[in-house]
Amino acid sequence: MYEKITPPITGAKITFKNGEPIVPDNPIIPFLRGDGTGIDIWPATQKVLDAAVETAYKGKRKISWFKVYAGDEACEVYGTYQYLPQDTLTAIKEFGVAIKGPLTTPIGGGIRSLNVALRQIFDLYACVRPCRYYAGTPSPHKNPEKLDVIVYRENTEDIYLGIEWRQGDKIGDRLISILNDELIPATPEHGNKRIPLDSGIGIKPISKKGSQRLVRRAIRHALQLPKNKQMVTLVHKGNIMKYTEGAFRDWGYELATTEFRNQTITERESWILSNKENNPDISVEENARMIDPGFNALTEEKKVQIVKEVETVLNSIWETHGKGQWKDKVMVNDRIADSIFQQIQTRPDEYSILATMNLNGDYLSDAAAAIVGGLGMGPGANIGDECAIFEATHGTAPKHAGLDRVNPGSVILSGVMMLEYLGWQEAADLIKKGLGDAIVNRQVTYDLARLMEPPVEPLKCSEFAEAIIKHFR
Repeated sequence: MYEKITPPITGAKITFKNGEPIVPDNPIIPFLRGDGTGIDIWPATQKVLDAAVETAYKGKRKISWFKVYAGDEACEVYGTYQYLPQDTLTAIKEFGVAIKGPLTTPIGGGIRSLNVALRQIFDLYACVRPCRYYAGTPSPHKNPEKLDVIVYRENTEDIYLGIEWRQGDKIGDRLISILNDELIPATPEHGNKRIPLDSGIGIKPISKKGSQRLVRRAIRHALQLPKNKQMVTLVHKGNIMKYTEGAFRDWGYELATTEFRNQTITERESWILSNKENNPDISVEENARMIDPGFNALTEEKKVQIVKEVETVLNSIWETHGKGQWKDKVMVNDRIADSIFQQIQTRPDEYSILATMNLNGDYLSDAAAAIVGGLGMGPGANIGDECAIFEATHGTAPKHAGLDRVNPGSVILSGVMMLEYLGWQEAADLIKKGLGDAIVNRQVTYDLARLMEPPVEPLKCSEFAEAIIKHFR
């Protein structure tokens, strides 16, 4: 089955049922060391993960690590340009859960991005990036501790599908001509719009299936959080892109109010119910005016729609959600993308899970990570229904490779996410405690040490791992 690697002789496979992992006490987990600084941060990470599992379970649980290859390291083993060998793909498919350090993006053709390739090959549609603050971490914000969000970013559609043509390409020019001469004129709402003939052009597909399976995972995650964090915000630019980003929002609400009807409440529904709770004799029309302040200026047709919305909500969920019952449900709301960038800075404690499409999620997760200390403290996971890969969210930083100085926090915290995914919460909590205590005690690598006031003498990458482990006790 394998050309140049051999699985561990001890351990068992993780299997999946209905999109969730079934985990033995001794799972075999493939790992990709990573390029550049991966040579430093992976050994530190593995040491912390193994110590946490041993401390938490006293030998009753243990990870059997399986070394596989990708990136520059794979080329050394498998030959030139073999950045993603079949051995690695077979191993990840067979064992279901993997973790990796940063990988170099190949130059000169072939795979555009190893990270993107892995997501697409295994249909890892949910990119999950928690951003929370650990006390003592240097931050450019006055109150970074108020931010505690999880970004659910769709991983397979939107710009990441990568369908585009460069300016001047014959096929691209042909597509522009068809759009300009046939399709746009046949769509009255587009008026006299035309695509410039000297344009590059790309396709931005957003599907109902892709949108709803992402929102489904986000809602399921929200149901596991404390009551005050049970909220899912659909982030979109639907005010402009109505049939892609706007559709994402609509499909998200549709899923929430059908598949999760007994467990969710939308923001507008909560307004309608609250209005009736505060004034049992309120008329449907007055309720409609209260949920839409511009009601009186609307067309008659729009007024009728809003009144009908109020009637439908009261008739369908008053018994199950009214009289304050909705306050115990998962709140589902939506925000325009540019607005949420401001709000995670000015009102961060009002948000919990942010579910969005690919490009929005890319920007948003990095912006949120910056608030709590940067990508060095930002973990990530790519999750599908039959596979999950946990990863560093930063680059390879080759100039620092082999110097034992970089921050391994991103991969260590990705390992925490992996442990939580396995259901090994006790081990995950040990690492979060150990890392938090190390930072509070100013035992940090150079990237954080130089930003502390006053600056402190930095630990090596390996020493930071040891400090985390010492704080387990």
